Amino acid sequence: MRILIDLSILKNLNCGLGQVALNYGYYFRDLYQPVEGEEIYLLVPKAFIGAFGNHVHYISAHKIYRVMPWLIGKRFDVWHAIHQLSRYKPFARHYILTIHDFNFIYEKQGKRVDAYLNKIQAKENSADVITAISQFTKEEILRHTHVEKPIQVIYNGIERIDLLQEEEMPEVKTPYIFSIGEIKPKKNFHVLVEMMRFLPDKQLYIAGNNNTLYAQEIEQLITRYNLTNVHLLGIVSTAQKVWLYRHCEAFVFPSLFEGFGLPVVEAMLFRKPVICSRKTSLSEIGSEYVSYFEDTYPAQQSAIQIQRTIAHATPEALEKAYQYALSFSWKQHMESYLAIYRSLDEEGKVSV
Repeated sequence: MRILIDLSILKNLNCGLGQVALNYGYYFRDLYQPVEGEEIYLLVPKAFIGAFGNHVHYISAHKIYRVMPWLIGKRFDVWHAIHQLSRYKPFARHYILTIHDFNFIYEKQGKRVDAYLNKIQAKENSADVITAISQFTKEEILRHTHVEKPIQVIYNGIERIDLLQEEEMPEVKTPYIFSIGEIKPKKNFHVLVEMMRFLPDKQLYIAGNNNTLYAQEIEQLITRYNLTNVHLLGIVSTAQKVWLYRHCEAFVFPSLFEGFGLPVVEAMLFRKPVICSRKTSLSEIGSEYVSYFEDTYPAQQSAIQIQRTIAHATPEALEKAYQYALSFSWKQHMESYLAIYRSLDEEGKVSV
């Protein structure tokens, strides 16, 4: 059985999907047990050829394959698109489509929304198996598209970044609150800036790509309020991210649109109190282990909520959250997909 897994999004390592693809690769490098008669192929950028060991085969993700898939030179039994944005469609008997979110519904307008919906609907129609990364995403699929086949929920795993080496950031002042994500409107970071007016004894550090118009708006807001305790760090390395998680007082995440909400679970790995939005998937993933902002994000009340959450974060509660975070395992995630790959029969039905 030839199985092709699309990891071409590795070209964007600093985005969430890039990190998902990287952990797929790590699984095949570190944990995959080859099965007789099973050939795993990874579609990857040229720089990642050979990066994930010798138990898998590699195909370089040339753009020409998007329009001329026959040039790949092979046919596959199973093709897995690990996210709905993939532009590849190689020849394969069976097609597995993983959907992460419908954020475009809330971010775009008019005909662009319709165009995206039509593309996803066409992919769903072609897929033998559709999976979602959360119950919320499954509900979004059913709300916005017409699907007659079953949808399986397979949660993303999380990398054990708490076990990685850290790189100290001496410019960071303590005590500080931490957040991370691409600086775009959907992350809703501006409400944190307004909140920090009421936390003058604490610092706020936000890591993530700040080469955006929204980042400029946040900088203008910082200037308007004459704040010296809010800082946009830009993109940080993994080692720096580990240090920021490990030494913060609390992690905050007011995002409006998330298919999963990986940073919330990552913060739990470091046994840090978490305050996040209830929006989209975050209440599902955060469950009872986090504190939640009020939906309107009143600045003074949000500041009080953070102070209260920090004050009441007992070691026992943080340990429970840590154990919960460990349940999001890449090993379990990948084994769920391997079971699907191996169970597809000739009609494209799942037999498990």
